[in-house]
Amino acid sequence: MPDVTVLDLAAALEQLQAQMAEMSQHIEFLEHGNGVSGRTVAAPSQPAAAAIHVEPVPAAITEDELMAISAALGAYLGVRAHIRQIRLVSTTAWAQQGRVSIQASHSLQG
Repeated sequence: MPDVTVLDLAAALEQLQAQMAEMSQHIEFLEHGNGVSGRTVAAPSQPAAAAIHVEPVPAAITEDELMAISAALGAYLGVRAHIRQIRLVSTTAWAQQGRVSIQASHSLQG
């Protein structure tokens, strides 16, 4: 079994800290795009002990919008719904489905 020195352990620890900081930054980027709440992450240019708090920008939903959503749910379900949480999910599925619907409505000439 090879001898491991303190310098080897220190180098390995620094490498792991750099990888963790990079992964934390990547996770924060992914979560920020999906509207997940903020958390504390270490910046890769700083030591792992120094952390920055990233605060999310809340998407303000007015009371009128909330009432419209509640009314739409009530009309769809037939009962009064209790809304616990509303969050914006960034996806292109609606746009893609709209394009599919429009393209399917065109008559093909063959």
